[in-house]
Amino acid sequence: MSHFVLFALMFAGGMAVALQPSINARLAQKVGFLESSCISFAVGTLALLAVVLVTGRGSLKGIYDAVWWELTGGFLGAMFVTLTIVAVPRIGTAAAMGATIAAQLTTGLILDHYGWFGFKGIPFDLRRMAGVLLLMLGAMLLFKR
Repeated sequence: MSHFVLFALMFAGGMAVALQPSINARLAQKVGFLESSCISFAVGTLALLAVVLVTGRGSLKGIYDAVWWELTGGFLGAMFVTLTIVAVPRIGTAAAMGATIAAQLTTGLILDHYGWFGFKGIPFDLRRMAGVLLLMLGAMLLFKR
């Protein structure tokens, strides 16, 4: 898959991530914030289960070989979804996404530099640091005072 296609797919994913908190926060007004988070994950789980059953090539049996921390992604996702449901109505979608993106890029820079989780290391340099700092500044500008 080309880098352009991967970029386009991640751009679309980013749009979905920006829409999700507002949709979930709206649902939370009807059912509650924890319930909204639960419903969001249940719908996502059912959708992914359908995709796995139709097109999956892996094996769910591999879960028995997973180390405990490799199973924490769902918990981290649930935490993120729940926090956005709480934050978006109070600070707005743009500010919530700005803070999220700044944190993701900072964490990504660290993960890349050290090559954690067995991935190729990408050394920290001033250019990458400047990119993250500029995005952090942009995120801070999104917050209303």
